[in-house]
Amino acid sequence: MNDHLDSYDLRILVELQKDARLTNNELSERIALSPSQCSRRRSRLEAEGYIWGYQARLDREKLGLDLLVIISVTLATHNRDNAQRFAKLVRGLPEVLEAYALTGEMDYHLKVATRGLSDLSRFVNAVLLPHESVQHVKTSIVLNALKDFEGFEVS
Repeated sequence: MNDHLDSYDLRILVELQKDARLTNNELSERIALSPSQCSRRRSRLEAEGYIWGYQARLDREKLGLDLLVIISVTLATHNRDNAQRFAKLVRGLPEVLEAYALTGEMDYHLKVATRGLSDLSRFVNAVLLPHESVQHVKTSIVLNALKDFEGFEVS
C-alpha cells in the first residue's frame, strides 16, 4: 500500500466503498475524525486519484438485462492499429459492462449484458464478428454470479 496513506485515509476508503453516499458528518462518526478533516482528506484522495469516481450500482435484471455473458475475443491480427480499432469498437458498445485485454489464448474478455438470447445473437453476429479487428468469438453464459465486484480490501 502507498506510504502516503495513513490509517484514517484507509478507513475513509473502506467506508466509502461500503457506501459512497456518506456525508462528511456520517463519515466522521464512523472513523472518529472531524467532518472538516474528513472533507479535506476525501478531497485530497479524489484529487490524487485514489478515488476516481462514484456511481450507482444498478440491478441489470430489473432493467431487463437478464442475460450476462462472458465473451472471449481473438483479434484477426496482432498489431497496435488493430488493437486500437477493437478498443474503439468496445468503448462504443453499451452492452459491454467490462472489457479486459489478456495474456494467453484469448486476447480479450468482455462482460456483456443483454435482454436475452436473440439480443446476444445480434450482438455477436451483427456487431462483433463482422468487425475487421475480430477473428474469433467464444461466448459463455453466466449461470450464477458467485461474487460480484464489491471493492477490495485496503489495509
